[in-house]
Amino acid sequence: MTKKSDLNEEELSLFRSEVQGVRRIKQDKIPPRPPASKHKTAELRQNRTNQHCVAQRQARQAAASFAFSDGFEAWFDPNQPIKYTKPGSDSYEVKRLRRGDYPPDLILDLHGLKRDDAKLEIAALLHTAVKQHCYCVCIVHGLGEHILKKSVPNWLVQHPDVLAFHQAPLEWGGNGALLVLLKAC
Repeated sequence: MTKKSDLNEEELSLFRSEVQGVRRIKQDKIPPRPPASKHKTAELRQNRTNQHCVAQRQARQAAASFAFSDGFEAWFDPNQPIKYTKPGSDSYEVKRLRRGDYPPDLILDLHGLKRDDAKLEIAALLHTAVKQHCYCVCIVHGLGEHILKKSVPNWLVQHPDVLAFHQAPLEWGGNGALLVLLKAC
């Protein structure tokens, strides 16, 4: 390193001409935040996880944007378990569903969901099941005040990929669930 006295006038003049008009840089860095408490860190992590889950759920539901009509009501015999076979499909398949011959590949539990949220979740389930080549799914709607128990079959009848459904055997939910048979892609 050279000292100021080692530089001649010519070098100093050259240096001054090169740095002419240059200003000192202001500090623009943001200092790091002090470490948070464990409680606050866990709370922030939980908030990020919840936001990610909500965004993921909305993306899945948008991809499965099949619209069920609430105005459509199919007729089901009140003296029999809820069952349906799409016209042109083999009615023997419903019997196999009733016996539990088809274990469900996916299970959707609708407990605690409101009617509109349940509708979106069913659309997302059916979309995912078809995409993953699932043949049978189980939708657990519960009993409660029979709101979902009445709505779910009406929605399923409208979906083009649903071949049949039947009230699930006890091992898969009994009166509070439906086994749904889907088209094989």
